[in-house]
Amino acid sequence: MKIRLFKDKVISGAMLVFSILSVSMVLLIGVGLYWRSLPILQDYSVWELISSNVWRPLKGSFGFYPFIMGTLWVTGMSIAIAIPLCLLTAIYVSEYAPNRFKNFFLPMINMLAGIPPVIYGVWGVLFVVPLVQKYVAPFFVDFSTGFTVLAGGIVLAVMIFPLIVSIIVEVLQTIPKELREASLSLGATKWETIKKVVLRKAMPGIIAAIVLAVSRAFGETIAVLMVCGNVPIAPQSIFDPAYPCRPY
Repeated sequence: MKIRLFKDKVISGAMLVFSILSVSMVLLIGVGLYWRSLPILQDYSVWELISSNVWRPLKGSFGFYPFIMGTLWVTGMSIAIAIPLCLLTAIYVSEYAPNRFKNFFLPMINMLAGIPPVIYGVWGVLFVVPLVQKYVAPFFVDFSTGFTVLAGGIVLAVMIFPLIVSIIVEVLQTIPKELREASLSLGATKWETIKKVVLRKAMPGIIAAIVLAVSRAFGETIAVLMVCGNVPIAPQSIFDPAYPCRPY
């Protein structure tokens, strides 16, 4: 009995130590970044670094505003493209598609999540960029190279597509069947049942899927940089080049 109690205390103590180490790693990363940033912070305030438009490191100008705006533009564009498509796709797969199609489609969607980002980047350079340059941009601007916020948003939307669809499908499948049957028995159509019962019940899970997609969109690197143009100027429209601030 004493040995069992001793083992429990040792295991609980070890778990506490590992938990503290996990949190400490985050703090250590923050301290390390601050320490390495001190030479710049001694000459410029944080507000000056964030709000400045000029990025010329060799001349001592470190304006992060173009990178921040580039990140927000590309991420916002990808979310605006991905959310409607993913939501409608998940509704069809969960509520309308036959089982044979569902069993074929979901594994294919999950396979997209395993494709390396550089492959998406090459696809974006060879297909999306010429598409934007030749067929989309001429309707809105006089000239565009195709390496734009729109191209980055499209590539990033395709990259986060599997994550959103998989999560929303799982969430919709957890909704009790009795709720659907009760709504249909009261005279509601299938679409009314989905819109007013299923989606309302699944809304917390859908929001969680969107939050996870946004977090992944912020973290994608090489594929986005390959198609955005990498010009350190804050974009004014979706047909301008951008330089998203991406972690390496």
